[in-house]
Amino acid sequence: MEKRALFGSDLTELTRLMGELGQKPYRARQIFEAIYRQRLTSLDAVTPLPESLRGQLSIAGWDVGLPVIAQTAVSADGTERYLMRMADGETVETVWMPDGDGGERGDGSEAADEEAGEVETAVEVVSGVKSSFWERRANGRARSDFGTLAEKGFRRATICISSQVGCAVNCQFCLTAKLGIRRNLTAGEIAGQVASVLNRHGIQIGKDRINLVFMGMGEPFLNYSEFMKAVRLLVEGVGVPESRMTVSTSGVLPGIEAFAREPLRPKLALSLNASNDRVRAEIMPITNKWKIAQLLEAVREIPLRAREWVTFEYVLLGGVNDQPEHAREVLRLLAGVRAKVNLIVWNPGPGIDYRQPEPEDVGIFQKMLIEGGVATYIRRPRGRDIYAACGQLKRTVAEESGLVAING
Repeated sequence: MEKRALFGSDLTELTRLMGELGQKPYRARQIFEAIYRQRLTSLDAVTPLPESLRGQLSIAGWDVGLPVIAQTAVSADGTERYLMRMADGETVETVWMPDGDGGERGDGSEAADEEAGEVETAVEVVSGVKSSFWERRANGRARSDFGTLAEKGFRRATICISSQVGCAVNCQFCLTAKLGIRRNLTAGEIAGQVASVLNRHGIQIGKDRINLVFMGMGEPFLNYSEFMKAVRLLVEGVGVPESRMTVSTSGVLPGIEAFAREPLRPKLALSLNASNDRVRAEIMPITNKWKIAQLLEAVREIPLRAREWVTFEYVLLGGVNDQPEHAREVLRLLAGVRAKVNLIVWNPGPGIDYRQPEPEDVGIFQKMLIEGGVATYIRRPRGRDIYAACGQLKRTVAEESGLVAING
């Protein structure tokens, strides 16, 4: 019998299941607590349930049903990329980044405050142009002051999560686009990636500092209902605050409009990546459906929390969108928006015909935005050597011949 996953069911659904099995409603709360808060991975471990009920669930085909980490690649910088296998055999990639990549800087969140407490400096000089970067040190505090993660050799970590198998958006600079779209992930498969990674590293929610970014494979807002259900499960079940989550969208207008009405929601990051519709349509065909002006109008309608800022991600492509005229256009676009910009130096991938920007162009671009009044940061690339960096996820497995992408 094909197993059915309990992980992904909310409390209402679990209560309904218990009723169907002739059980009291409190059993649903016991299961909810066991699979989400305690992150138990088998029914046998859910000992508050009587053995008869565990057997009843098993006979009915139920199991916890977390995604399985099928393969792991470890980068020289400590980043880990996981090939996650779902129950039907489909795979996605999930990334673990000890100490993160700096993506939360300046967004007004607790995660941003933690990074700021580790000392920001602006001392790097790239080809004569000053460019901000972050010197990471503990600011004189004992490592134990940073929580239990310090014992593992880092102070916080970020998990990058996939929402679809493949992606339909077809951004021209992204390896995931080469896969096309295979299917949406369920809420349990999305949130389950987080639980599997937390279990791997022995993370204690509430003690360890963990941030989540929905920036892996897929477009979350094209799988909106399952993505938002996963968010609720992670907040109400696993215990990760929504303020420690960021969702990135390529610009799905109906999704942004629905997101603005959510009572519980992560922070928003919009992948801008160009300063006008002409350039953006060339590298992000989704622009042909929803123009930049429409997206910015929708973003302005989001009721931001105190100190919250919207992040605009901007992948710098050499000679395409990285020149001073583009920076000036970005400043005009973001006028009046409570915005910060994350600049991402393009991460190369096979079969993609772009080049990285010149270091001096990156520095000039950042300097112009900062001087124009927009907080601007350069995201640190993590895991480039194992194809774990932004835009490099492509269901890659390791074989004797090297890294091989799964296309079928």
